[in-house]
Amino acid sequence: MENSKIAEYLLKIKAVALRPDEPFTWASGWKSPIYCDNRKTLSYPEIRSAVRDAFVTRIHQDFPEATGIAGVATGAIAQAALVAEALDLPMIYIRDKAKGHGMENLVEGQVDVDGKYVVIEDLVSTGGSSAKAVKALQATGASVLGTLSIFSYGFPQAEATFAETGTTYAPLATLDDLLAKAIEINYLSPEQEATILEWRLAPEKWRR
Repeated sequence: MENSKIAEYLLKIKAVALRPDEPFTWASGWKSPIYCDNRKTLSYPEIRSAVRDAFVTRIHQDFPEATGIAGVATGAIAQAALVAEALDLPMIYIRDKAKGHGMENLVEGQVDVDGKYVVIEDLVSTGGSSAKAVKALQATGASVLGTLSIFSYGFPQAEATFAETGTTYAPLATLDDLLAKAIEINYLSPEQEATILEWRLAPEKWRR
């Protein structure tokens, strides 16, 4: 599955919405011309299957030695389960914080400390939460081969953040893929594309 096809699907169902003339407000307070909700892909069987198959292909190509799949809560748990089922591999998931009761687990499921895991994410922005999940899994003694996400904004700091974990990440579709498709189908004007690219270089300047 080509990156452009995944990008087309995300635009089609508005899993990624582009609104450079009327920015969204993120929970962080940043103003953004983009809003991403990749959980929508689960509601469309054809697209859900396409995303799953794209992940499976990437894992076969880049991480053939994988022995397990790890989803990042909560957005990527379902995607990770679909991928693990397709590959017939064990699956676990990683919480954003430990439970406050019971075993107080941060990583849920049976972790193989000798295992080699691929982490599945729905979205990578700055990479902070994803890298935190990678470190939590590494702390169990298991190995993390890399992280795959449905989409990434392509912020420069994400590369540096993942480098701190000694691992890499790769998206099925990037912001560049999305913008190219948006221009192709007349979803955006070239001027609106330029606005979004300026935002990616300095998103903090959009804070109101």
